[in-house]
Amino acid sequence: MATAVFILTAYLIGSLSFAVIVSRAFSLPDPRTYGSGNPGATNVLRTGKKLAALLTLIGDGGKGWLAVFLSARYAAGYGVDATGVAACAVAVFLGHVFPVFFRFRGGKGVSTAGGVLFAINPLLGLGTLATWIIVALFFRYSSLAAIVSAVFAPLYAFFMSLLGFELGLMLPAVILISALLVWRHKTNILKLVAGKERRIGEKRESASV
Repeated sequence: MATAVFILTAYLIGSLSFAVIVSRAFSLPDPRTYGSGNPGATNVLRTGKKLAALLTLIGDGGKGWLAVFLSARYAAGYGVDATGVAACAVAVFLGHVFPVFFRFRGGKGVSTAGGVLFAINPLLGLGTLATWIIVALFFRYSSLAAIVSAVFAPLYAFFMSLLGFELGLMLPAVILISALLVWRHKTNILKLVAGKERRIGEKRESASV
């Protein structure tokens, strides 16, 4: 029962879509109605409101970190094993992708996945973040940076485990989250191949306020 409660709590935390919440607070259009249609920081940035995009990034990343931190810190005291904690990491990501509070129309999960990685191990989070930044700076495509980072994150986790870092069942969780994140970017992959993907910071008329 305790394991189910922790997993459900992680999912509900993930279901808080900060792109939608922040957009409403700033009287911005629903991020699901313009640009990529993805309720995430990059799409909010297309409105030109940098503060709103930053708050979305912090909120979505923070909830991923919080759910894993709380489960890792307190779950054992309630008899929840390592499998349950790893499941919480996946659950908060799924909550963002399929949020119960927003008719299961969620984002791609990049920021939330990043928060999860930082909670698992700060070095893992930093390595993945550095990968995202490098790709984004060179190519100016948020989606490409996310896809490349998702591919590298499990590799970083694997090599860290070889070096003696205790990741345990978090390694399979990272692999699953990364695979889901790449799957969520399938449309972006097609656009990248076709040369139709929008670059970071590029506005769209329908996103004007």
